[in-house]
Amino acid sequence: MTVSATVRPISRPLSPAKSAPSSSSHETRRHTPPRSLRTTVSTATVTVDTRSHISNLERVLLRSAPHAPSLLPHDEDHDHLKSSSDGAYGLLHALNLSTLFSSFRKAAATADEVSPRSLAQLQRLLSDSSRPSPKSSIASRWRLLHGAGNWSGLLDPLDENLRRELVRYGDLVQAAYHTFHSNPAASPSRNRHVVLPDRNYRATRSLFASSSIEIPSWVNPAASASPPWMTQSSSWIGFVAVCENDGEIARMGRRDIVIALRGTATALEWAENLRASLRPIPGSQDAKVSSGFLSLYKSTPSPNIRSLSASVVDEIRRLVDQYAGEELSITITGHSLGAALALLIADELSDRIQSPPPIAVVSFGGPRVGNHGFSERLEKKGVKVLRVVNTRDVITKVPAGMPGPDGGEDLKVKWWGSHVLDAMEGYVHVGTELRVDNRSSPYLKPNADPACCHDLEAYLHLVDGFMGTGCPFRCNAKRSLARLLSQQRPNVKKIYVSRVRSLGSVEPDCGTIGVHHGFVSPSA
Repeated sequence: MTVSATVRPISRPLSPAKSAPSSSSHETRRHTPPRSLRTTVSTATVTVDTRSHISNLERVLLRSAPHAPSLLPHDEDHDHLKSSSDGAYGLLHALNLSTLFSSFRKAAATADEVSPRSLAQLQRLLSDSSRPSPKSSIASRWRLLHGAGNWSGLLDPLDENLRRELVRYGDLVQAAYHTFHSNPAASPSRNRHVVLPDRNYRATRSLFASSSIEIPSWVNPAASASPPWMTQSSSWIGFVAVCENDGEIARMGRRDIVIALRGTATALEWAENLRASLRPIPGSQDAKVSSGFLSLYKSTPSPNIRSLSASVVDEIRRLVDQYAGEELSITITGHSLGAALALLIADELSDRIQSPPPIAVVSFGGPRVGNHGFSERLEKKGVKVLRVVNTRDVITKVPAGMPGPDGGEDLKVKWWGSHVLDAMEGYVHVGTELRVDNRSSPYLKPNADPACCHDLEAYLHLVDGFMGTGCPFRCNAKRSLARLLSQQRPNVKKIYVSRVRSLGSVEPDCGTIGVHHGFVSPSA
């Protein structure tokens, strides 16, 4: 600190008065370098001037209080201001006055929104390597996590073990998408090799869904211009897998059998989605489901191609017999169209598997599938359904049930319901809902487009960061951002795209972003 050389008597000394030293000792002390924060004063005590007092107070505050992040840019003028002789800036910075004024609080909130704060953390999140949450044993709780109590008390706040299980099932659905797009024209007569993100599981059977729609002759010219797989009647849609790792089986408390199904990809699948009239399930008059979904589940276009229904039932029967005597569970997971088909599979397995293991459905972005009778039918059978829903995903809101006959609906709505959407009334969702919102993510734009709100990777990103309703996005979320940037770059906040470019992972103005060697890079 700086001590004034002026010596003058004062009425209020800073320290007890002592006897005046001799002139020789005083002269020697004048040439002795001052020691930090310690001074020896005479009867005429030394007065610390205003500048020294502010500097001393600043030093005490900075030592005792945590350093708040600055809201000003760190340029040369800023550094000069900070080191100016009046010390005022340093004192204000130490007091963190931004918390006292609303305008500063808004700026601080904006700064916090741009997380992670360090480029090193962002680069870690851009790595495409898998970083799952630490595994802990769920053997004593697996039935609860599998839906035995309808996930009561586990969703809000979201149980950390359940979060990890949901993300793992979602990654298995991602594997179904990747396998399909690697060879969309695959023949139903051959079993495909599936690379699973979780090596504890092994795929045992490929699944194909077939459409009963015949392409009209007038559509053929347009269809000929598209890839052949877009209009083929049967397409690879998913797989059956089983956990085979003894350590993982011990951790989970049972051997898990999984059925994973992708969403809509071909033109005929889209056409089936639009067939929204309700049809009774075979063997039931009260339980009705979408005729399009039922067609994809039951159709057999030729004698040598089995329906999705028959393939699933045969494989699950085989696995249940193979592992008879063990603790088993059946988990059916899917996205979009796959979520709808998952409910039909669960309904049939509960009937056609003798003494079936616990059956649960974990769906992402699924539409409504059937009426109240179908929902009650699944509930009575003990099938547990957990639907992960993005608040802004329009697919989860269709097909829409028509207004009831209370006489209050608009005339246009009456006409639309009776002439265009006949038999759609009564569509309801099934099971328990876990609701997430893309607006809670610090990375996604709040006005993300409908495709992003329905995207599976966006769903898994939101689940990985969800802690509870009204809670901020999980700061220690570990899911990589590489795939999210690759698939939804226009919906990622510009600040993160800019930071990615500053890391050298993305070339400016590139059309799309692809994952390469663990980092984000331009697609070929």
